[in-house]
Amino acid sequence: MKIAVGGFQHETNTFAPSKATFDQFVRGGGWPPLLEGAALFDGVAGINLPITGFIDAMGPDGHLLVPLAWAAASPSAHVTEDAFERIAGLILARLRAAMPVDAVYLDLHGAMVTEHLDDGEGELLARVRALIGPDVPLIASLDLHTNLTAGMVRHTDAMVAYRTYPHVDMADTGARAAHLLRSRFGGSPRPYCAVRRIPFLIPLGAQSTMLEPMQTLYRELATLEGNGVASVSFTPGFPAADFPGCGPAVFALGADVAAVDRAADRIAALVTEAESDFEMEVFTPDDGVRLAMSIAQRATRPVVIADTQDNPGAGGNSDTTGMLRALVTAGAQRAAIGLMVDPAAARAAHTVGVGAELTIGLGGKSGIAGDAPFAATFTVEGLHDGRFTCTGPFYRGARMAIGPAACLRIGGIRVVVACEKPQLADQQMYRFAGIEPTTEAILVNKSSVHFRADFAPIAERILVCKAPGPMLADPADFPWRRLAPGIRLKPNGLPFAPMRSDQ
Repeated sequence: MKIAVGGFQHETNTFAPSKATFDQFVRGGGWPPLLEGAALFDGVAGINLPITGFIDAMGPDGHLLVPLAWAAASPSAHVTEDAFERIAGLILARLRAAMPVDAVYLDLHGAMVTEHLDDGEGELLARVRALIGPDVPLIASLDLHTNLTAGMVRHTDAMVAYRTYPHVDMADTGARAAHLLRSRFGGSPRPYCAVRRIPFLIPLGAQSTMLEPMQTLYRELATLEGNGVASVSFTPGFPAADFPGCGPAVFALGADVAAVDRAADRIAALVTEAESDFEMEVFTPDDGVRLAMSIAQRATRPVVIADTQDNPGAGGNSDTTGMLRALVTAGAQRAAIGLMVDPAAARAAHTVGVGAELTIGLGGKSGIAGDAPFAATFTVEGLHDGRFTCTGPFYRGARMAIGPAACLRIGGIRVVVACEKPQLADQQMYRFAGIEPTTEAILVNKSSVHFRADFAPIAERILVCKAPGPMLADPADFPWRRLAPGIRLKPNGLPFAPMRSDQ
């Protein structure tokens, strides 16, 4: 069969300070840069990505895979109209040139909001469907943080979402999408899809499948597949996108309508019953650092702190200084923080060189309330070109290109400074800068959950702190305007009520 393959990934925090421009997709940063045509296959090879898993799974079957285009940028505020239209245009132009095709596979995120569209994925899928017609199978893989929309369901034959957070199963999810497509080639009709909406927003930190209740919920998914149920997915949603489609959902696919409905009802009921369990302890920066220092006095492994509200994997610019201030104020020793994204500071360090002192205002340039640059004198301890390959379960195989980078020291604290903003979710993101993470007393990672995949095995304890940043730990704290009326703003929280025009 002739199968067209492409993808377009972005997770949109509509409250974040910076938008995703076309140039950010071209650069890639933590993910491969914009890839077109034949370059796509080599560009994603060996990386933990859904499209890689799909290609690896379908290749041995002898199908002709036709590369379209694939692009991803770090989560941020809205994708610009220019970026969306140019990248969607590349995918559609190459698809048009490849016609006729027997199927299309797209590697999507599921939480893209653009300057001109609430539902970026739904619009892209609609355009692809209009081009290939109603009978050609259109299969998509989705991120666990998908905000599922009616457009996504309407225009696809089948979708499948990640089952882990940290997302260590991205490539596996692409392979599962390949399995769904094989069933269509084998003569199975387009499966029935049952969708169930969950009536409350789930905080991002509580969505980790390494913690309860998510561990138990996801174990249940696989037990419901078979006997007429092809796939069951639970997407707890990305709770920082201000549009009516934001929120958790369950969707199940299969030939047996009654069985599919029962499977969707079962997971939706379990999620709703667990509403009170979606809570976790969150510390202020000062309290978190003091506790970490106390634990470190008797620990043999590092205490890891998640700087969750400046998570660049959820729209932060990775430059707020609240946690750095807390470390310095407390006089922390053998501590490291990363990544602090400040291109001007990184380039200044390269200018003065290793061993020199550098007086700067580091970070704090995103205009976040309660945040400001951290003015101090640092010692330049190391310099790097910012190119290295990750080895941990989440970023496995990712070839990082984060621009000129530096390791700066202030007292007993080292700061990894870079120009691009992938979240710190891999131990190599310290090692490339000369810091051995396993021997530090305290590690502060600008990440919410993905870091757990590579850092939980080396951590004495993991703490979560809420320093100023755009990805609020409590979704009820966002200034919502456009959510679906009635959805609870957090577990057991108040229902959302739109403001009247006269208010």
